[in-house]
Amino acid sequence: MRFLIAVALCISCGPAQTPSGDAILKRVDENSGAESKTSVGEMRIQERREVRTVRMKSWMRGLKSSFTEFLSPPREKGTKMLKLDDQIWTYTPATDRTILISGHMLRQSVMGSDLSYEDLLEDPALRRMYDAAVVGEEVVTDRQCWVLVLTSKGGDVGYQSRKIWVDRDRFLVMKEDRFARSGKLLKTTLVRKVIQVGGRWVASEVVVKDALKSGGGTEFVVEDVKFNEDIPDHFFTKAVLRR
Repeated sequence: MRFLIAVALCISCGPAQTPSGDAILKRVDENSGAESKTSVGEMRIQERREVRTVRMKSWMRGLKSSFTEFLSPPREKGTKMLKLDDQIWTYTPATDRTILISGHMLRQSVMGSDLSYEDLLEDPALRRMYDAAVVGEEVVTDRQCWVLVLTSKGGDVGYQSRKIWVDRDRFLVMKEDRFARSGKLLKTTLVRKVIQVGGRWVASEVVVKDALKSGGGTEFVVEDVKFNEDIPDHFFTKAVLRR
């Protein structure tokens, strides 16, 4: 009798309910956010005849402040980039110049990669910028994912809409397509590998492809990452660019 009651209760419960798009985005933002982060990694830029590898180290505080120093190859060594709120500066040792990246320059690529300076200014908190609707489920990189369509809430956003594939268990975005207002595909990302750091899942190998450019895209590889460590204040001042 107890067995029959248990079966009846199980049947009445039905399949697990899919959370709302907003609830999924909230978990995604919580997983990706941190008080601070330091990382070391590489950009592997697929050029026409070769792969160009650029090593870098980055320091981030919250969502609005970051500093990156490029370590190699020799041509890029010592180049630095500082982001404060909605402004980006770069310093190039070859010219000994600090430049504020603004206007049309924001659409230029970072070090010849498939990532633009405008991408760096995008608010990573998706829930603030987009309304989300769950449209299905698919498998990406051997992980079961919810598929969400994101539509801009308005304001200054680089992409009018996005389609994202979110790992159902880890709440990590495994794949993403970004679109213009016209519906034209502008950029894609695909996570190839993930690692667990301090109880959270982090993408450790990601391929970004500018759909408007030829080439094989840019692979971002994270070799080391640490969360919520103290970072001195001077890392987030313009003076750090010439240190």
